[in-house]
Amino acid sequence: MASRGRAGRERPRARTASVVVPFPRTDPGDRLDLGRLVPSGRVLLISFGALAGVLLALFLVRETSLFGVDAIEVAGASPLVERQVERALADRRGSSLVGLDLGEARTDVLSLSTVAEVSFDRAFPHTLEVTVVPERPVAVARQGASSFVLSERGRVIARVDRHARPGLARIWVAKDVPLEIGATVDGDLRVAVAAVTPLAGAHFPGRVTSLTTANDQLTLRLRSGVELRLGSLDDVPLKLAVAARVIPQLPEGAGYLDVSVPDRPVAGPATLDPQVEVQDSTSTSP
Repeated sequence: MASRGRAGRERPRARTASVVVPFPRTDPGDRLDLGRLVPSGRVLLISFGALAGVLLALFLVRETSLFGVDAIEVAGASPLVERQVERALADRRGSSLVGLDLGEARTDVLSLSTVAEVSFDRAFPHTLEVTVVPERPVAVARQGASSFVLSERGRVIARVDRHARPGLARIWVAKDVPLEIGATVDGDLRVAVAAVTPLAGAHFPGRVTSLTTANDQLTLRLRSGVELRLGSLDDVPLKLAVAARVIPQLPEGAGYLDVSVPDRPVAGPATLDPQVEVQDSTSTSP
């Protein structure tokens, strides 16, 4: 009975123990002082002053004459073309070298009919250096009483006297063919320019008196009466080089030399009626 009584007694529940963990006291000097992270008034003043100085310096460099253009030096072309470029850029004198719009300057220079390419270099503190690639004249187009110098790109460089540029071939064109200074020619005239370009300044054994373009086939007539058949515009320099070696060896009375296939030149008698006529530099035709 006694054991049952003890067994029937409820065993008291264990109480949950509470533990207090004390945090170590921090020294006042170890606390995060946010005030130290905020710049002082003096630091802010110095920073804003420096920023204002930089902005002022940029303004002075770009908008004032501190680095103003005093000299424009042009190289790479004849004195005539260099003077034209200097005149085209004359309004840039006094402008800031730093703030100069080179894209606009390039457009102005390339608008000159005598200039094919141009590049710039800022030579501090006061010089703008300009390097020019001029148009290369290769022919003179004759249109009635007017004459125009044409470049190797087919660009109309300038109107000239009929006797000017005696070393360039003369190309006769119809009156309805547009020839504007600075513009680029096209059609048969462009083909004719491409054909005579390799001859400009070259020592070719024969003077060209006429040029025929028919069905995209080129034929040059030489003063000797020989017709030089080039065929297509492909490999024209190679064909002319072959012709230059063969012409001195042609038999007397030969009417044509066909170099349309450069490695198999053929000679024989033939004539063609020209569609685009080219007069050589010694011709006295009007």
